[in-house]
Amino acid sequence: MKDCPEQNLTENIRRRFDRFINVVELAGLILIGLATAYAMAIEAWRVLMAGQVSLTDLLLMFLYLEVLAMDARYLRLGQMPVRFPLYIAMASLARDLILRAGDTADQHVLLTTLGIAVLAISVYILRYGQHRYPARDDDGREELRRPEPANK
Repeated sequence: MKDCPEQNLTENIRRRFDRFINVVELAGLILIGLATAYAMAIEAWRVLMAGQVSLTDLLLMFLYLEVLAMDARYLRLGQMPVRFPLYIAMASLARDLILRAGDTADQHVLLTTLGIAVLAISVYILRYGQHRYPARDDDGREELRRPEPANK
C-alpha cells in the first residue's frame, strides 16, 4: 500500500524540524559548556591573583565542574540523570550556607541544612530506584535516528 503525498510531506517536515531542534540543542549545549569553562577559568584566575583559596571558591569551582559534567554527559549520551541538578543544588546550598555564615538567623541555617538533607535523600531514592527498577530508553531518540526506508 502506497503512502499518500500529504503523509510523506508531513513526515518530511517532522524530520527536518527534528534535525533543526537537534542542531539548536547541540549549539546550546556547546555554548553552555564554553560559558561554564570561561567562568571557571575566570574564577581560577581570581584565586591565583588573590593567592589564597577559600572553601566557597572550591565549592564554586565544584559547581562549574558539575555543570560541565552534566553538559558533557548530555552531549555524549543524549540523556541526563535527574540527580546531576540535585548535586548542583546541594553544592549551591552548601556554598550559600558557608557564604552567609554568621550573617543569618538560625532559622535560615536550619532550613538550608534541611534542604540539603532533603536533596541528599532524593538522590538516594533516585539511585535506589534506578538500580532496583531500571528504565528502558523510551524517549524515541533511536526511532528518530533510524535511517529512512528506501522508496520502492
